[in-house]
Amino acid sequence: MNQLAHPTIRKFDAIIVGAGGAGLRAAIQLSESGLKTAVISKVFPTRSHTVAAQGGVAASLGNSEEDSWQWHMYDTVKGSDWLGDQDAIEFMCRKANEVVVELEHYGMPFDRLENGKIYQRPFGGHMSNFGEKPVRRACAAADRTGHAMLHAMYQRNVRANTQFFVEWMALDLIRDIDGQVLGVTAMEMETGEVVIFQAKATLFATGGAGRIYYSSTNAFINTGDGLGMAARAGIPLEDMEFWQFHPTGVAGAGVLITEGVRGEGGILRNSTGERFMERYAPNAKDLASRDVVSRAMATEIKEGRGCGPDKDYLLLDLTHLDPKTIMQRLPGIREISLQFAGTDPIKESIPVVPTCHYMMGGIPTNYHGQVVVTKDGRHDAVVPGFYAAGECACASVHGANRLGTNSLLDLLVFGKSAGESMVSDIKAMPAAHKELPQDGSDLARSRLARLENQQSGANVHEVQLAMRRVMQDHCGVFRFPDMLAQGVTKILEVEKQVMVTEIRDKSQVFNTARLEALELDNLIEVAKATMVSAEARRESRGAQAREDFPDRDDANWLKHTLWHREGNRLDFKPVQMKPLSVDSIELKKRVY
Repeated sequence: MNQLAHPTIRKFDAIIVGAGGAGLRAAIQLSESGLKTAVISKVFPTRSHTVAAQGGVAASLGNSEEDSWQWHMYDTVKGSDWLGDQDAIEFMCRKANEVVVELEHYGMPFDRLENGKIYQRPFGGHMSNFGEKPVRRACAAADRTGHAMLHAMYQRNVRANTQFFVEWMALDLIRDIDGQVLGVTAMEMETGEVVIFQAKATLFATGGAGRIYYSSTNAFINTGDGLGMAARAGIPLEDMEFWQFHPTGVAGAGVLITEGVRGEGGILRNSTGERFMERYAPNAKDLASRDVVSRAMATEIKEGRGCGPDKDYLLLDLTHLDPKTIMQRLPGIREISLQFAGTDPIKESIPVVPTCHYMMGGIPTNYHGQVVVTKDGRHDAVVPGFYAAGECACASVHGANRLGTNSLLDLLVFGKSAGESMVSDIKAMPAAHKELPQDGSDLARSRLARLENQQSGANVHEVQLAMRRVMQDHCGVFRFPDMLAQGVTKILEVEKQVMVTEIRDKSQVFNTARLEALELDNLIEVAKATMVSAEARRESRGAQAREDFPDRDDANWLKHTLWHREGNRLDFKPVQMKPLSVDSIELKKRVY
């Protein structure tokens, strides 16, 4: 690893870390503006985790029935349990139609209605006329929407001459004495070579960190790399207690079954065959918000109405649907069910269970995609040269619970917005790059040296497993006071093991164990932030459901959590209740 002493420096106008939906959308904006843009990705861009998004992208196009961005905004604020910032939510919902039509023009193969317009399906929590009845708002490409989106945007980037560094892992941020971000250190996976990528603007679009949990719909690459790098560079992480558990992961496998199945008419049933969601959400039923459905399912299982020999899962019933509908609208879901559950949904129900799915918190940003840190508890200051978009960022449009299909919308709106901000900021800068600090790569050097020189210690896989078990057992769908307190203690014990993880096979320049150890450095930061923030928030709101504080407490907890790595401490900042141009959506009880 001696190349670390004098690493190669590669200079660009803009660096994007992550080649999923947000990274690719930002890259289009930058490259088409004539800026020299590099995208660093652990995997080939079309294998980024956006590829797994199935159900659709939300936009109030009104192609099947009347719709409005204000109804969409109301649903998003309500879905967030009022923890979302209403200025950012208005921005996202107003921009939705524009970014979806742009995507269509990039060649996205949306399903079509008879009249040629984009097909839209109902989705959980999306309602017309401020919560009156379900509305068709999810623009879909069968049940492979994310896959189609990535391919369309990757091809657009190829046309725009975006430069991709595939199978590279970003290691750490480089900041100067004034706090400006000047780029990242990154390692080529094949050779182990470490390079400094210097840029006038750096965007993190590194996705989620669902791999902190034992049972997750997330890919193995979703290790919270952006969050770990930001935390080590002194940036706090916002609202990390809020993790969405998707109601329908395949029991025993965790593979996602899209909410679009219920949008097409699928029904959740318990061991008696009852459509139990009618008891929990009489109006929206199976299309209630995800946290509501997940908790209902967990309750059914807890009270003994689960299915199977261990009564530990429920059934998603599609057998009453026309087989043609399943083959046309849900072909991938049938394939997943056959492969991972051994059932054909045309003939029998799919066994499902709530599974960790999406991170609502992340790196704090404004709706321009700029990373912001809170000064004096109220004032947000922009971190110069640093931007974030997509699941790794917290704008905050999802608040305490994200509505389905708002994730793909988030990627498009804030990927584009961050790209526009970067173009504007770069063009206002001097032509020359700033001088890098002497110790710019020190952090990456010390982390790699620690792994190389460790003589005896914990096995990476064993420590990862211990972390995931602690998170699953102590910070899941339901949260109990004694379990949370124990969870904080246990996750700090796991952190001590992380610091002495050992690479057992040092005979090769490259091995997967080294990468997994570097990913574990990031995962443990996310796990600490999550556990500490969850234990501190003494209320139930959205995805945070505490047995000892079962109600939402707006008087004391209508505020964002900010976790700082230094001292493992928390700060708080108020929720932005004022939208950009319309009246605030006032607090009320959240029912479906």
